[in-house]
Amino acid sequence: MESNTAQASELERRVDLSIAIADVEKEMEQRLKRMGRNVKMSGFRPGKVPSSIVRQQYGAQARHEVLSEELDRVFGETVSAQKMRVAGYPRIEPKNTESTTHLEFSAIFEVYPEFAPGDLSAAKIERPVLEIGAAEVDKTLDILRKQRVTYADADRTAAKEDRVVIDFLGKKDGVPFPGGQASDYPFVLGQGMMLPDFEKAVEGSKAGDAKTFDLSFPSDYHAKDLAGQTVQFEITVKQVQAPQLPEVDAEFAKGMGVADGDVAKMKEEIAANLKREVKRRIEGKVKDQVMEALLQANPITIPVALIDMEIQRLMQNARQDMEQRGMKTKDFPIQPEWFADQAKRRVTLGLILAEVVKTEKLQATPEQIRAKVEEAAQSYEQPEEVIRWYYAQPQRLQEVEGVAIENNVVAWVLGKAKVTDKAAVFDELMGQKQ
Repeated sequence: MESNTAQASELERRVDLSIAIADVEKEMEQRLKRMGRNVKMSGFRPGKVPSSIVRQQYGAQARHEVLSEELDRVFGETVSAQKMRVAGYPRIEPKNTESTTHLEFSAIFEVYPEFAPGDLSAAKIERPVLEIGAAEVDKTLDILRKQRVTYADADRTAAKEDRVVIDFLGKKDGVPFPGGQASDYPFVLGQGMMLPDFEKAVEGSKAGDAKTFDLSFPSDYHAKDLAGQTVQFEITVKQVQAPQLPEVDAEFAKGMGVADGDVAKMKEEIAANLKREVKRRIEGKVKDQVMEALLQANPITIPVALIDMEIQRLMQNARQDMEQRGMKTKDFPIQPEWFADQAKRRVTLGLILAEVVKTEKLQATPEQIRAKVEEAAQSYEQPEEVIRWYYAQPQRLQEVEGVAIENNVVAWVLGKAKVTDKAAVFDELMGQKQ
């Protein structure tokens, strides 16, 4: 075996490999002999097929297998001896040579980038701060009440948050158009189920009212034959129903899972859940900033092979997700370029995180993993069963370990960067409309 290494670009390497023909032929003969002992062929007893026929039938296959194994071995020994970290798979190309004793090849591949974690002293991290109190619990209770709203007929004009039941008929140039007609159609005013101008026309109407009005569809409307067009609607209001929110009482508390209907206990549970959720969201926002800071501080070159592999993985995940939703992926070809930016970011962060963890010794401890498992289990009715489930199979802890490692990295970055605390607005943090 002989090898020669050349550098074609920043991460691409070319290794010349030489394999003795005699070695290939020797191993090939031994393999054909072993195959001959088990070959079954009409007219011959098992194991008695002439070697010339075995060679004729299986010689090409044996040669290919031996050569592939030799190339794998030689390549592995070469990159190991030169302490190369290969990214992806090598591309093997035969070389045109005059040698009668050796087969010559070139292996082209990429290596992982070598770098030291960059300086984070100039990075700025804004950490949201929010304390959960009675006001936040009351806001959450209002949301929970609205999720359990019922409706009752109201003898008045329709207003926002009322549910109305209508008949409607839409016409374009005096002719009804597809999808423009319905009977006994219910919707809640103000929830955006209908176009804003349609809701405005219904608002202020009473049960029994009928009216005709013009409506212009927006230019980006999903039905292209209606986009930007003005049509006429005829509507009849059949019902106006006012929202009825449940009282915060024992029955409500029981509906929230508090068996004895204790309202105070329910509020305590809501507060505890809110604290966990707020903590999770704050950690998420801080982590996003930390990851961006790491990307900015480490402008490294990424092996194309790793990005391509990640693109394929993301495409496969997208296909599986679509199929689970009942969609046929063959009718919707997925394009690799849709995932290119996401794949590059994920691979880059993965390499940076791995280097930071290795350099700074930020691996997760068993105690940290246990703490994350216990934290996750607290949102279940029987936390101990959840904890036992995690520890029943070690591989279930891998995801938890990954989160613990990321938390270690976040803490390390926060110790290096310029961190300022900023009061957070509850509705904004929770992603709620005010």
